[in-house]
Amino acid sequence: MEQKFEKIQRPVVPEVEEILGQPFKVLDDGFVRVVDYMGSDESIVQAARVSYGKGTKKRHQDRGLIRYLLRHQHTTPFEMCEIKLHIRVPMDTWRQWIRHRTANVNEYSTRYSIAIDAAYETAPDAWRLQATVNRQGSEGFLDAGQGAKMSAREKELHRLSREIYEERLALGIAREQARKDLPLCTYTEAYWKIDLHNLLHFLKLRMDSHAQYEIRQYAKTIGEQIVSRWVPLVWEAFLDYVVNAQTFTRLELEILQTLFRNQTEKAVKLAEQFGWITYKEGKLSGNIERLEFEEKLKALGIPIPWPEKEK
Repeated sequence: MEQKFEKIQRPVVPEVEEILGQPFKVLDDGFVRVVDYMGSDESIVQAARVSYGKGTKKRHQDRGLIRYLLRHQHTTPFEMCEIKLHIRVPMDTWRQWIRHRTANVNEYSTRYSIAIDAAYETAPDAWRLQATVNRQGSEGFLDAGQGAKMSAREKELHRLSREIYEERLALGIAREQARKDLPLCTYTEAYWKIDLHNLLHFLKLRMDSHAQYEIRQYAKTIGEQIVSRWVPLVWEAFLDYVVNAQTFTRLELEILQTLFRNQTEKAVKLAEQFGWITYKEGKLSGNIERLEFEEKLKALGIPIPWPEKEK
């Protein structure tokens, strides 16, 4: 008996069609643009229901299913959607980006082509200082006066490194060797294709306030300008259940339970038992796990129960 199949129509998202190839500027000379995409909110619903149909006709039912899937981390249906982006990004930022090994990548080659003549420049008031607790982060800024001197020196370094690079090329030095002293602020370009599940993971990490400023700007642009148009129901759920949500560890829940019972002294003792509270020269020492919990308490409007200074 001959099987009959319903004709399948490729999902088309008008909001994405409108921005295909349109570059969204990031930093001073970077960009992100959509090259191609596959799937939509509807594709996720179809995959979850293992159906060739067009899903339900009631949008609120599709919305409810997508929210359920994301809330309970049923990730496979989100892998049915993919997107290909063309990006222009400083090499030091790209080093962090490429650590996400769940994408297909093809990068501009400076062995084959001449390096892009553009470098990310730092404004005088944008020189960040090293964080005292988080060794891989930053906090505060250098004063603008000193920053202006740093920016001037930066321009000098960029000019000199480019001059030497082009001098080598003019002498016939191989491009693969001539490039070796170019600074990490030099822009590179790449095509980056990734499924929606892994893209959301990338955005979760790189949109976070603790992520480096530069990659955070790219992540925000991808999320707010592209994903929000491509899969608006997923984006809404992602903001509700991931970006603007809180999770608590067992240790944090134990302390919260004591605070809700107005047992502040017990909460402090628990924090001491967890090794969160130690004092050095009378001041509360830095503890990353405790500091992360303090941020959650502030978001909930709950006063921090332990004193900043030793009694």
